[in-house]
Amino acid sequence: MSEVINCAAYSEGQRLPNVKLTDIGRLLQQSDKFVWIGLHEPDTALLKEAQLEFGLHDLAIEDAHNAHQRPKIEVYGDTLFIVLRTVQRNGQAQVSFGETHFFVGANFILTVRHGSTLSYGEVRTRCERMPHLLKKGPGFALYAVMDSIVDQYFPVVDELSEELEKLEEQIFKEKPNRETTTQIYQLERELLGVKRAVSPLIDICNRLIRFDIALISEETRPYFRDIYDHTMRINEMVDSTRELLTSVLQVNFSLISISQNDVSKKFAGWAALVGVPTMIAGIYGMNFKFIPELEWYYGYPMVLTLTALTCIFLYWRFKRSGWL
Repeated sequence: MSEVINCAAYSEGQRLPNVKLTDIGRLLQQSDKFVWIGLHEPDTALLKEAQLEFGLHDLAIEDAHNAHQRPKIEVYGDTLFIVLRTVQRNGQAQVSFGETHFFVGANFILTVRHGSTLSYGEVRTRCERMPHLLKKGPGFALYAVMDSIVDQYFPVVDELSEELEKLEEQIFKEKPNRETTTQIYQLERELLGVKRAVSPLIDICNRLIRFDIALISEETRPYFRDIYDHTMRINEMVDSTRELLTSVLQVNFSLISISQNDVSKKFAGWAALVGVPTMIAGIYGMNFKFIPELEWYYGYPMVLTLTALTCIFLYWRFKRSGWL
């Protein structure tokens, strides 16, 4: 079936040749071997077949089929069920998330991938080059895939941090506008998505490190501490970037407010310049019979001169104070 990406079996860390799906039942009965199967967006029939073959729980199969699950770890009898969110970003596109579901048993690991276009073929090949580690069993295979998923977060978070730096430069070099605010909110939403995907990984790694999960051997647990350290670093990077982004958003709003105040000052300054001659014209435009200046020979040019001098003085003062 097209949903089956890979099907392999290992003995003492060495891959067995020509393993088919029909051989799985026989291989599962041999304690010195383990099976590693990868599925990509399988249909109901294939998942039902896998459930019968590996003895998987109904609820876990339902989650693996529906996808859109929160990262989590659950134990169903003698099977470990883990859900992780994968992340990738191509160019200037938005961050896209996928899911990988793990079923881990004493001698098998089944991965179900949804959404992500990144295959785990390279991870499998790298593990096969280290048979002395792969012979540790499904626990090491689980570590290898989880480590690959977690490492995918580093370049994504770095790209988001670079975008934040560009936004900072844009805010201080260019005039604040609505587009910049939209970009900040878009970046905040992407960081929030990464945060929601990374935070549960801390609890998942904690459980895998502890001794209450028998499916993870004692010699494999130290490898999950490495994933835990990476997860903590990513979580801290996301938190610091979000805090800085919040500060950038506040600065952007402050600059917008300052820009609006500058516009208001200019309006007020020009209004004052227009208001002075309007007031003087209004006074001498009243229809009173007796206005002393009307009978003075130099009254008209004197009023014009006074009006001009007043406007020039106000313009100089407003210009000096930065209102114009």
